This record gives sequence, C-alpha cells and structure tokens, in this order.
Amino acid sequence: MNCYLSRNYRSSAYAGAKAKIDIEQIMQNLGFKNVGMKQTNYKGVVTAFFATLASMASAPFHLKRGDILVLQYPLKKYFKIQCRLAHARGAKVVVLIHDLGSFRRKKLTIKEEIEKLSLADYIIAHSDRMRDWLVGHGCKRPIATLGLFDFLSETSAPERRDVPKKPYKVMYVGGLDYGYNAALYEMGKNAKNWSTILYGAGFQPEKVTDGCNIDFRGYINSDDLIASPGADFGLVWYGSSKNGCEGIIGDYIRYIAPHKTSLYLRCEVPVIVWRGSGIADFVTREGVGIAVDSLDDIEEILGNMSTEDYQKMKARAAAVGKKLSKGSFTTAALSAAVKELGGEG
Repeated sequence: MNCYLSRNYRSSAYAGAKAKIDIEQIMQNLGFKNVGMKQTNYKGVVTAFFATLASMASAPFHLKRGDILVLQYPLKKYFKIQCRLAHARGAKVVVLIHDLGSFRRKKLTIKEEIEKLSLADYIIAHSDRMRDWLVGHGCKRPIATLGLFDFLSETSAPERRDVPKKPYKVMYVGGLDYGYNAALYEMGKNAKNWSTILYGAGFQPEKVTDGCNIDFRGYINSDDLIASPGADFGLVWYGSSKNGCEGIIGDYIRYIAPHKTSLYLRCEVPVIVWRGSGIADFVTREGVGIAVDSLDDIEEILGNMSTEDYQKMKARAAAVGKKLSKGSFTTAALSAAVKELGGEG
C-alpha cells in the first residue's frame, strides 16, 4: 500500500494559500508521493487551468488497488473525477477540508456538498462542530477532526523572559476594512487593562471610536510577526458586531479552525476567540487562551487575570505553537486516516 497526495496547480494569484502548501510539505515529509506534477505558480490563468486539468486527469492512473489518495478540498470541478477514477483503480480517498462551498461562498447547496464529500472514504474536518454539522446533514463517511491547521516556518518565536504588565497588548492580524471588520474600530473603548495592535491593510483611522487605544502598525509578513509579535494575546474575530461574529461569516466561524488562530499560537501567544466559534472548545480545553461572548468582556477578564495565570496560559500556547511548527496536527490526522483505511499509521 502506498499513500499519495494529489497536487492542484494554481496561478500566481493563489500563491498565498499557505495552509495547503504546508500540508503538502508535511505529507511529503511523511513519505507521501505526489501523483500530480511539480508545484508551479503560473502567471496566466488559462495556462494554469490547462496545467491543472492535465495534472488532475493523469493523477489517478498512478494508483493501484489498496493505495490511498489524499485530496485537499475543495478541488472545484475536478473533485468528483479524482474520486471516481481513484475508486475505479481500487484506491481509497481521504479528503481534508479547507473550505465548504455551501457556507461562505454559497457555491453549492448543502445537499450538493454532502453528496460530493460522500464520494470520499474518510473525511478530516476542522473541528468537532464541523464534524457534527456534516453528520447532522447526512454525511455517513468516517469523519475525524484536525483541530488546528499546522503552520510551518523556520523562524522561531522569541523566548520571553520578562513578565508582561497591564495593560496587556492584544493584536489582530488581517483585513482591516471597516465594512468587513467594523467591530475592530470600537475595541477597548476606555479600557484600562488592554490596548489594541492592528496589523494589516485597509485601515481607516477616521472610523475609530473615540476613547479606543489602537496602535496601527501596517502590513507584516508571518515570519516577521513570529520573530517579534509585540503582543500578549492574539484576537480571532470577524464582522461588524462586538457581541459575536454575525452574518454569513459568523455562521461559518461556528465550525471552522481559522488559520489566524494557528498564526497566533505559532507566535506562542495565547488567543482570544468568540465563544460561539468552532475553535473555542479547543482553546478552552487546551488552556491556550480565553473565549468571550463579547469584545466588552475582555476588559474584566484581563483585569482579573493574575500574572501566574497568564504565564501558564502562555506556556501552553508555546507548547502548541511548537507542535504547529512540526506539522503535528496534520501528521496525527493523516496517520489515523491511513490506519482506519487499512494501512499503517
């Protein structure tokens, strides 16, 4: 039995898909074989399309009975072909979910999505809540949970020896456009126990609510952030409301493990997440951060947090960050999948 990964081409516009690239690297480190062509970024969309088509069409013919093919979902129009050809060759298919088209993008109905995913023999979901959602909507395939997306980087987080003092610094990294993340512009109004650091593009300073202590630092790449995060916590929040993540993206956050969470933990800082999010159970169970119902809750929680409590939380976050740097979560999930399907873990 051999294990394979099928690699998707993409144009240069998609070169930033770090989560998928990291998983490919982890699989190769584990001995998986690439049945597509060498990873390449094309400048032309048309060229990328035909390269992808050729790679997808040829990939299953490298398989034989008893092999396992790992697909990173979604694969757009090539997913069904890959699964059916792999099964025709006597191989089994493992699907690792990145995105669900029936949520944010509304590209599929829920029924269509479940029918597609049911072509796999084994599914790896983001969180327990995503697994339960799939089962609740009729998916009958074995479903495991990834927990977190690994975050590979050769950069090491600094070993902080000083004891942080209040007010704590809470950073947010990502898109800062007011229309998309209006809640960021009213964070920590008149707060005494914390202040905000924003990294990213699209910041509109004139929109900031009076009394908010916000330090905008512009764009930063992940390696530089890991080397010097400059904050005590990382915030995972989306949308216009400070009282929970609402709308289409809010519904989606209830089930996913945002890559932003992995970035913060890779920086070895604890995280602050919405209690209704799919990642909240992991964060509280592992003690790597806090879950809140509203951004207004942060003031009291951090005000009551002792230095000893913070240091314990940071130590746990650092331990998880080191696992993320080694690909531990992907390794565990894929090992379990291979074992479930009759191979060696």
